Amino acid sequence: MIMNTRIFGVAATIAMLGTVSAAHAATGNTSTAAGTASATIVAPIVLTHTAGASLNFGKFTTGTGGTVVVASSGTGSVTSDVGFVPGSATTADQFSLTGDTSRAFGITTTNGTISNGSKTMSFTTAPSSASGTTTTSGTYSFSVGGTLTVVGTETAGSYTGTYNATVVYQ
Repeated sequence: MIMNTRIFGVAATIAMLGTVSAAHAATGNTSTAAGTASATIVAPIVLTHTAGASLNFGKFTTGTGGTVVVASSGTGSVTSDVGFVPGSATTADQFSLTGDTSRAFGITTTNGTISNGSKTMSFTTAPSSASGTTTTSGTYSFSVGGTLTVVGTETAGSYTGTYNATVVYQ
C-alpha cells in the first residue's frame, strides 16, 4: 500500500506539472523605452555664374612668352616677355550662391584652356577664398582669378575657353 501511495503521489505530481503553463520572464528581467529620431532638411547650395562676368586676361603681346596673372580682385600683371597693350583691362570672374543660412562651404575651381583654332593656352584658377560661410540670408559671392601661360608662339586673335567652379557644404 505504501508503494501504491508513492506511485499515486508521483502520478499526481506529474499530472500537476502537465497543467503548468510555459515559463515566463520574471519581472525586472526586461525593460523597454521609446527612443527619438529627428531630421533637418537644409536648403540646397546653388552656384550661379554672374551674367556678363568672365576671367579676362586682357590684351597683350606674346613676345617670347611668360604669364598673365589676374588676381581675384581683377588686377592684372605680366611676367617675362609678355606685355599689356595700352588700354587693356583685366577682370576676375564672379559667382554667387544661395543656400542654407550661416552654413560653411568649400570652393574649388578647375584649370582650363583657351583656344583660337588649333592654338591653345592653358591657365590655372584661384578663387578669392577656398571656403566661406553663407550670410544669415543664405547668400555669398566670390571671385576667381587665374594665371595664363603664354608660350610665345600663339597667333593673334581672340581666345576663349571654360573652367568649372564647385561649392560644397562642409
